[in-house]
Amino acid sequence: MSALAEILSPDFLLRDALFGSILVGVVCPLVGAYFVLRRMIFLGVALPQLSAAGIASAFVAFQFLVGPHEHGQVSERALAMAGSFAFTLGGLLVLAAFERQGKETVEARIGVTYAVAAALTILFLAADPHGDAQMVNLLKGDILATTSTSLAVLVGVFGAVTAVLFAFRKEFLLVSFDRDLAVVFGKRVGLWDGLLYLLIGVTISLGVMTAGPLVTFGFLVVPPLTARLVTSRMLSFSLVAAVLGGASAFGGFYLAYRIDLPLGPAEVALASLLLALVGAGTALRRAVGRRAS
Repeated sequence: MSALAEILSPDFLLRDALFGSILVGVVCPLVGAYFVLRRMIFLGVALPQLSAAGIASAFVAFQFLVGPHEHGQVSERALAMAGSFAFTLGGLLVLAAFERQGKETVEARIGVTYAVAAALTILFLAADPHGDAQMVNLLKGDILATTSTSLAVLVGVFGAVTAVLFAFRKEFLLVSFDRDLAVVFGKRVGLWDGLLYLLIGVTISLGVMTAGPLVTFGFLVVPPLTARLVTSRMLSFSLVAAVLGGASAFGGFYLAYRIDLPLGPAEVALASLLLALVGAGTALRRAVGRRAS
């Protein structure tokens, strides 16, 4: 049986991991599209690292509040999710507050956030006697360990996030494109910003818990950048980004399974290859168009 036929088989052993990868690949670009719109692409680097710091802090809290933990305990996973979400949403709110003050550049604030989050991750893990083993899981993600229960949670949460993103698409677009115009139209900018930040926090937290910071960052940023090169309409921009992310996840999973590669890096590398190819094709088309004119 070929590798592709084996992957598509209903009895495939890693079916839950495959579906989990595709879900992360589809939903993260929908959120990442707003990073591109707000010209805050580097948030895709800082927020997953903040999420990782939150997970590491949860391990320390579990150690001191409950006692020694065993990897895979339900209570440990729930606490890690809470820490991840708290750090991600808290970081978003702090960055948004500084953005309104406008005293420093966006890149400087995000750079400091990333550096602090990375340092906190290492410090929290060093404070946990089980930190060395958990560091590997944080960096690589744990997609292959996806269970039917965690997949069901992923489907439910990501399904709700996607539904809200499309149901209030006009409001999110307006506050992202032009906040002043949104105020003129009577929109409650703070409310819509808060709801969008909540969706971003949930998506990144669950993405990092499922796939790790590297894969989450890759799918937040790379597919939207690729989609921006081929479409200018917002609806098609989001849909193309989601399709590219899902295709990269499936293709990366196939390559990793077929050639025995690390799963997460294979998915991100394939998404980046698509970006490079589309970028080269777009540049070539523009060059030919200028010569023709």
